[in-house]
Amino acid sequence: YCRSQASGKVIGGEEHFSSKKCLAWFYEYAGPDEVVGPEGMEKFCEDIGVEPENIIMLVLAWKLEAESMGFFTKEEWLKGMTSLQCDCTEKLQSKFDFLRSQLNDISSFKNIYRYAFDFAREKDQRSLDIDTAKSMLALLLGRTWPLFSVFYQYLEQSKYRVMNKDQWYNVLEFSRTVHADLSNYDEDGAWPVLLDEFVEWQKVRQAS
Repeated sequence: YCRSQASGKVIGGEEHFSSKKCLAWFYEYAGPDEVVGPEGMEKFCEDIGVEPENIIMLVLAWKLEAESMGFFTKEEWLKGMTSLQCDCTEKLQSKFDFLRSQLNDISSFKNIYRYAFDFAREKDQRSLDIDTAKSMLALLLGRTWPLFSVFYQYLEQSKYRVMNKDQWYNVLEFSRTVHADLSNYDEDGAWPVLLDEFVEWQKVRQAS
């Protein structure tokens, strides 16, 4: 049994990780196909007290190396939860600060951002549909990139229906290196056309 933090006991320090318990915990949510699917995921989110669209769920999926959004396989669960040393709800909740801290680490964030592309796309598609891309960008860059709301507006009115991996990777690079007033944007740089067009669109708006 897992002592909750409320009891004032140290979690993890007193109780060693148990693979057996971790597996039993998995089966609380998994269906007969040995996969945690949408229904199980909803219950899991409820139990750990996190909304499914909370960025913590994306970081957790990254830690579990989950392949598909909304699903955890038994292998992913056991491997990922073992690396986190979590075999019950309370232990995972005690890791939330650690999971959030991964977003503040530049290289971890870049890995999570890149992971999100493959995680969120339909597996038979090479690109992300634009609505999914917008939702994921909002989750990942919405709070930290000053130009995000402008870029979102641009995508809303643009002709783009999908975003490919190169565009996705470059949006992060752009958000990290180009000033909010676009003054240091290099038109001759190797940016994808999507970003060239965004800059043109924004400059026209600023001028009017």
